[in-house]
Order: sequence, then C-alpha cells, then structure tokens
Amino acid sequence: MKTVFVTVGTTSFDDLIGTVTSDESVKAFIHRGYTDMVLQVGRGSVVPDPDSCPGLTLQVFRFKDSIAEDMRHSDMVISHAGAGSCLEALGANKPLLVVVNDKLMDNHQLELAKQLQADSHLIYCTCSTLPQTLRDMDLSALSTYVPGQPQNFANFLDKAVGLV
Repeated sequence: MKTVFVTVGTTSFDDLIGTVTSDESVKAFIHRGYTDMVLQVGRGSVVPDPDSCPGLTLQVFRFKDSIAEDMRHSDMVISHAGAGSCLEALGANKPLLVVVNDKLMDNHQLELAKQLQADSHLIYCTCSTLPQTLRDMDLSALSTYVPGQPQNFANFLDKAVGLV
C-alpha cells in the first residue's frame, strides 16, 4: 500500500482537488505505484466521490483536529503552499509536492515554494503543471529539511510578504 495525502489546509482550493483527482493525475499516481489517496478538502465546494478515482482507494474529509497522523502514514504529501502546511509536511520528513495557487494576488506562497525548492526540500508546481510534474518528478533528489533556525524562516517570510 502506497498513500498520497493531499491537503488544502483551512482554505478552499478546489482547483487542486479537481486536478489531483483528474484522470491524468490518477494515471500518474497509479504509474508511480500509489494505491491510496487521502484528501483534506477544507472549505472547498469540490468533494470527490469515493469512487471517482478508479484504481485508487479514496478517502475524503474536510477538517480534523490534526492531520499529523495522515502525514505520518503517507508516502508523499501534496499541499497548498501555506507556510504551516509546508512546515508540517517537511517536519514529518515526507516528500512534499507543493501546488501554488496562481490565482492569488500578491502571492507570497510562491516565494516560499521557490526558496524551499531551491534548497531541495520540496518540488512545486501549479495546477496546470501538476500532472506533468507527477510524471517527471524525482523525489529522491529532495533533501531533508532540518528545522531549528526559526529566525531565519521568520526573516524570509517578512521579506516575502514585504514587511522588510
């Protein structure tokens, strides 16, 4: 059993949920050996039916007190680019694919994703490039994120959102 966990955090990101459950993405997951997908759909209006991804066992929920267990039991995490979700997945030491919502204005999430990809901690893409990224990505090239310098991260975030 190989599981991918997808999270949108507390927001709605219907495009991400729609894209990860598309035929093209499902085929890419199956080709990579995934058998199960767990979706945390947040406040979104897209709530896929459990039978909507032939070849994958699909579990869907909106919110839980903690998604740490879901991350721990997954083989890969796909997340929106929120800092909290990214850090939680990196802290769980799971390969992380971040999908940036390119429809957001003043998108500080893109800056975070770019920096963490430049540091080889994650791979990022957009919904439009997700299926191709799933086919082409090399998760073995990722390096472990070592937390412990929160001030560096805080400085980076301040700069990314224009506070400095």
